[in-house]
Amino acid sequence: MSPIYNKSSTPTPPSWREGVTPWDLGQPTPVLVHLHETGALPKGRALVPGCGSGHDVVAIACAERYVVGLDISGSAIKTAKALSSLSPYSDYLTFCKTDFFTWHPTELFDLIFDYTFFCAIEPDMRSAWACQIQNLLKPDGELITLMFPVSDHVGGPPYKVSVADYADVLQPVGFKAMSIVENELAVGPRKGKEKLGRWKRSICQSLL
Repeated sequence: MSPIYNKSSTPTPPSWREGVTPWDLGQPTPVLVHLHETGALPKGRALVPGCGSGHDVVAIACAERYVVGLDISGSAIKTAKALSSLSPYSDYLTFCKTDFFTWHPTELFDLIFDYTFFCAIEPDMRSAWACQIQNLLKPDGELITLMFPVSDHVGGPPYKVSVADYADVLQPVGFKAMSIVENELAVGPRKGKEKLGRWKRSICQSLL
């Protein structure tokens, strides 16, 4: 999970700098690894916003998929680069320290994977998140959202999420859920609090 985003895109608190990162699994996300190993992830260019220590970026990078990890925390990016230096696929990934909401890359993406990023931003920034997803994804690209925490707790971050929270901001910019299922590979205390959503633009939106 990335540092928390407020309306000015200023990360608070400086958790990575202080080494307090309870959201970091310390390993790749199991369900993402499963999708990669079973050939169920799109090839091409992939983006992981709020990539943190970079485990997911390293896990899915390969000769058929170039992966970009994005985070606003310099400490997180430093950690991620150190991790990636050990990967045999280091030529197929990169990390960028920048603000997701204002980033304008030269190429669009075939896949965007969001996990613990949507829940880290203030709820009133979620529409801006959806608009930027639309801007960064190719017309025929896919957004995969690992929704967490699906709960009824108050406050945050992480802020509670629901399938409706994603649909409410993604549908207005032309996305449709292709599938939403329970994450059977959720880790430990996250079991029962995660859903895996796969989204693509509607036919009409893709033809615009």
